[in-house]
Amino acid sequence: MEKLIIFLPLIAAIISGFLGKIIGNKASQITTSLFVSISALLSIYVFYDVINNDYTNNVVIAKWISSGLLDVNWSIKIDQLSSVMLVVVTLVSAIVHIYSIGYMSNDPHQPRFMSYLSLFTFAMIVLVTSDNFLQLFFGWEGVGLCSYFLIGFWFKKPPANAAAIKAFVVNRVGDFGFALGIFLVFYVFGTLNYEEVFNQVSLFTDKNLNFLGIELNAINLICFLLFIGAMGKSAQIFLHTWLPDAMEGPTPVSALIHAATMVTAGVFLIVRCSPIYEYSPIILNFITIIGMTTALFAATVALVQNDIKKIIAYSTCSQLGYMFFATGVGAYNIAMFHLFTHAFFKALLFLGSGSVIHAFNDEQDINKMGGVYKHLPYTYTLMIIGTLALTGFPLLSGFYSKDLIIEFAYLKGNVTGYFACALGIFTAFLTSIYSWRLIFKTFHGEYNNKNQPISRIHESPLVMLAPLIILAVGSMLAGFIFKDLFMGYGFFADFWKNSIFFLEPLSSEHPPQFIIYLTPILVTISIPFSYYIFLKNKSVTNILVDTNKPIYYFLKNKWYFDELYDVLFVKSSKFLGRYLWKKIDGLIIDRFGPDGLSTLFKYFSIKAVKFQSGFIYQYAFVMLIGFSLILTIIIFN
Repeated sequence: MEKLIIFLPLIAAIISGFLGKIIGNKASQITTSLFVSISALLSIYVFYDVINNDYTNNVVIAKWISSGLLDVNWSIKIDQLSSVMLVVVTLVSAIVHIYSIGYMSNDPHQPRFMSYLSLFTFAMIVLVTSDNFLQLFFGWEGVGLCSYFLIGFWFKKPPANAAAIKAFVVNRVGDFGFALGIFLVFYVFGTLNYEEVFNQVSLFTDKNLNFLGIELNAINLICFLLFIGAMGKSAQIFLHTWLPDAMEGPTPVSALIHAATMVTAGVFLIVRCSPIYEYSPIILNFITIIGMTTALFAATVALVQNDIKKIIAYSTCSQLGYMFFATGVGAYNIAMFHLFTHAFFKALLFLGSGSVIHAFNDEQDINKMGGVYKHLPYTYTLMIIGTLALTGFPLLSGFYSKDLIIEFAYLKGNVTGYFACALGIFTAFLTSIYSWRLIFKTFHGEYNNKNQPISRIHESPLVMLAPLIILAVGSMLAGFIFKDLFMGYGFFADFWKNSIFFLEPLSSEHPPQFIIYLTPILVTISIPFSYYIFLKNKSVTNILVDTNKPIYYFLKNKWYFDELYDVLFVKSSKFLGRYLWKKIDGLIIDRFGPDGLSTLFKYFSIKAVKFQSGFIYQYAFVMLIGFSLILTIIIFN
């Protein structure tokens, strides 16, 4: 069964990729969707078996590398953590595959697109089921490669190509740190297998290493380097710049990458390596700071974006920040809870936005929409559900998972935890503001699109709406149904025992009542507030912008990260390259190398030609000189 889960998407990718032109578009769509759906159903069964029967397994597919101390297998590790990830990855992927049948119906390269989706799913499954760091790295790079293919799928569009390259390059920065972390794991522990590494961590807590001339604790350094990889893959601040640009890919790609797969890999990595991170409180505090800063940063930027997909992309970035600061305060299970619920409502919002874009003939600017809630009643209702879940409205999925993160941050009891709690509450308020801004400007108010009459706005076909309905059900019920499971309460008290390590148990105390009620109150208040400033009295928004233009442009330009990186890295690299080309390559290497030698040979050739005068006495003179030189050499030797 485990082998079918992992290899069905690969087989689907091969069939659609290599035989797509032979079997046709429909067959490619049905094959990939069917195979990934079967994988999803099997994953749900495995998850059920893990919950009810405490099922765990490690299926060795093949010996991979055995050289000296390095001994790793290609394996499928099934435990509580991987079973959760399997459900998230395969279920959302299956839904995206089915949705793509309708969304990509007019694309001439449907088999290639479906093949990329299935290959991406395979790589992510490899990542989450690995039992060693090397297989993890294989899946890690696999999803990075597939994201390049998918983001740049419309390769004839220069922005899509640029976005794909940007995503690939930025992730290489994080992956470099990740690779160094894996090298260091092998150097310190002598193995790359999870179980063998985790069993030794407590023995190396006092081991120091000399890194770049600085004496550093080995565990801290390993945790830091692994987290650099997680920052790149999960788009945390400083390595986040690829995420909004990735919206150049087709909308199903956005839902797959940004809801359940690639961007959650970093969170999964930290949770999987909890036996290491628990011995590095310094790095956990660092993760908390990065997470809460990312959550706030992305939420502020989303407030002023006008591209419907980029608003949701920055929302993803912000919610990933919540997950990371949950891991930073040691609430790994709560981070996984939010990852689980987030997959449903964020996929719902992305695919819902795709339905809107489809109706508006590929228009993505929310300022060019409006007044269509009666024309798109199903999409509107489903996106309302996704928005309520995202904002943490009471009794929906986001309410249970996001509020728990804020509460456990407070219960951490240190300065970092309190600060994360405060920023988490404020960010939740901002999240509600920009989410309802999207809803009101997209579906309410006046119709602002001049390219097509409102009578042409139509609802999406059933093949696109049915996946949204499934995701809406998950957005409403997943939090309530699974809260005890992820929190480890009651019957599920020992659920995480084999997959997440807690050096100290999470606090069982209750935070103050105002912490519990403050976020839901702010989220609820934000709805009429957003309605008033974005729909009822738009002049308020204009006044806020006019009186705070420096702040507005600061947020509009995404805190100027792209401009800063352009100066620090792009322009400086071009300047250095131009200097090396002109001064070093041109004036030194070329001058004294190929250009210099060719000039020298040419000079002597020109001089030598002058000896070919045609006069016998000159030839005789040259022969005499040459004979004299040879005779002189012979005599003196």
